[in-house]
Amino acid sequence: MPNRRRGSLRALRELERQIICCRRCPRLVAWREEVAERKPRRYRHWTYWKRPVPGFGDPRARLLIVGLAPAAHGANRTGRMFTGDRSGDWLYRALHQFGFATQPTSTHRDDGLRLIDCYITAAVRCAPPGNKPSAEEMRNCRPYLVDEVRWLGRLRVILALGRIAFDASLAVLQHLGWCSSPERPAFGHGAEYRLADHLTLISSYHPSQQNTFTGRLTEPMFHAIFHRIRQLLDDRQSTRS
Repeated sequence: MPNRRRGSLRALRELERQIICCRRCPRLVAWREEVAERKPRRYRHWTYWKRPVPGFGDPRARLLIVGLAPAAHGANRTGRMFTGDRSGDWLYRALHQFGFATQPTSTHRDDGLRLIDCYITAAVRCAPPGNKPSAEEMRNCRPYLVDEVRWLGRLRVILALGRIAFDASLAVLQHLGWCSSPERPAFGHGAEYRLADHLTLISSYHPSQQNTFTGRLTEPMFHAIFHRIRQLLDDRQSTRS
């Protein structure tokens, strides 16, 4: 294994440890723990994770998916991003269909799911009240996303799910000097931006219940995003061959 790959693996593992131990935001710490204490009846037998949720996936991933934050009774319960809620149901079905996941469901940390060429993370690592982190909380979490992007050395596509994730991704890319366009890219479903020679940013509506129940986001619309991502990755692979 090349030294850089070993270094990336060590760095990502150390970053995971730092994230899990984080207590930078008192409001989020209090909320994530309160939610775990007054869990609904359907989860009464669960021992909630109730800590910051690290990213996970393939350390050699070319696709990075950035969400908003853990759901109070989803990842805050299970300890894995987009796991145990309806947004995750949509996401993992799409990932499996397009070859980025070994199974179409994600129910808990030890369910056997493995991501292929894909890494999943979020702009904020703790469940925020009302799914609305403050600007300060976003800033507190941003260094973690910067480090993930830096250590995922084969990235070619970043998919931002929702406007907050899109803005957080842009801030990270600007910090790293990979977004030098004088015009700020605009969020929109299916919007695509080539930000560096090696990297494309794509935005999508978030597969939240608010969007999927109202029809703002349909499954064909969501799958079209992953069809485009697969095209981009396959085209670049064939160019190198």
